[in-house]
Amino acid sequence: MSETAAGPVRHPVLLDLHGRGVVVVGGGVVATRRTVNLLDAGAVVRVVSPALSDDLAELARSGGIEYVPRGYERGDLDGAWLVHTATGHAATDDAVVADADAARTWCIRTGDPAASSAWSSAVARSGDVTVAVNAGGDPRRAAAIRSAVAMLLDTGDLPIRRRRPGAGSVALVGGGPGDPGLITTRGRRLLAQADVVVVDRLAPRELLAGLDDDVEIIEAGKSPDAHTITQDEINAVLVDRAQAGNRVVRLKGGDPFVLGRGGEEVLACLAAGVEVEVVPGVTSAFAVPSAAGIPVTHRNVSRQVTVVSAHDAALDWPALASLDGTLVLLMGVTRLKEHAARLVELGRAASTPVAVVERGTTPDQRTTIGTLADIGDLAAARAVRSPAVVVVGPVVDLAVSFAGTCRASS
Repeated sequence: MSETAAGPVRHPVLLDLHGRGVVVVGGGVVATRRTVNLLDAGAVVRVVSPALSDDLAELARSGGIEYVPRGYERGDLDGAWLVHTATGHAATDDAVVADADAARTWCIRTGDPAASSAWSSAVARSGDVTVAVNAGGDPRRAAAIRSAVAMLLDTGDLPIRRRRPGAGSVALVGGGPGDPGLITTRGRRLLAQADVVVVDRLAPRELLAGLDDDVEIIEAGKSPDAHTITQDEINAVLVDRAQAGNRVVRLKGGDPFVLGRGGEEVLACLAAGVEVEVVPGVTSAFAVPSAAGIPVTHRNVSRQVTVVSAHDAALDWPALASLDGTLVLLMGVTRLKEHAARLVELGRAASTPVAVVERGTTPDQRTTIGTLADIGDLAAARAVRSPAVVVVGPVVDLAVSFAGTCRASS
């Protein structure tokens, strides 16, 4: 038998406990934790103990576990596939271990790994990846390693991409406003698992550099005057690649459901019977003003915010001009002067502060501040370009206090 300095080498195995009987002897804190984990794994759990913790008692009342309200007796392990003993009473735990060995049933004895025929592990799970850690009978050490591994799994920093064929799927991932660090951990993990990435122009494209060389990258960038592919073509690509068995990520800037046409893509996938999920992202409508020191709401200044696509010609400008709160215009740079004049014409004060924040949250972020009367000329003089977020309202005046932003000169 192979041995290390810590004792005999243990053989790691993952058990399928769905629908299988497991006996837990003991009703305290450790037994509770083990029981919850076993139930999560689908086991049918019988708990033998004179008393139960509050959580186990609730599980017994609800029928989540079978409860035997007495001390351990020979025969309690009959039919069990696995046994956990955690009574804290050495003689009882010894008896459970001996009976389990006689029945050739694997037994985990809490507090005495050397006397166990099986050991539990500290487990990190991320999607369909499971990593079990054993650290020579030192549970705190195992838990620390498990936590470190779990973080790497969640952030996609480990090679978790599937290597065997499987079912295809689509994930619409909001990449945030520009800074690659603002994508969610779930978004990062799904990106690391992707076989195909359909990417927008404003998505955090730096993240693509970390993908495997054989990951297919499909450009779906859209600018105000040019589209790489149409929306119908994007929908068709998502469905086609997923039906071919690929994990597809639709990587977008901001949030998929905030003026991102994500709803259309979800409906296309559902109509084709393709599994699809949506991972929310940090929307540029709020994050970019925040990065420039502009809160879109602020007590005694603005209690509401309206977000619109200024690229849409069918906007209700009279209603927008009458708003008391903050107005955020996305895709509004090209017609900025026209929109500002329209708001003034319909009654919004010409002195209303306006900020245009270009390339928000990136190292190239730049803010231009003016009023509805002069913002068009100021933006033209500074050659303001998209991507940019336009903020209209008195909250813009807070930018100087919050971030030291300077008003652009005319």
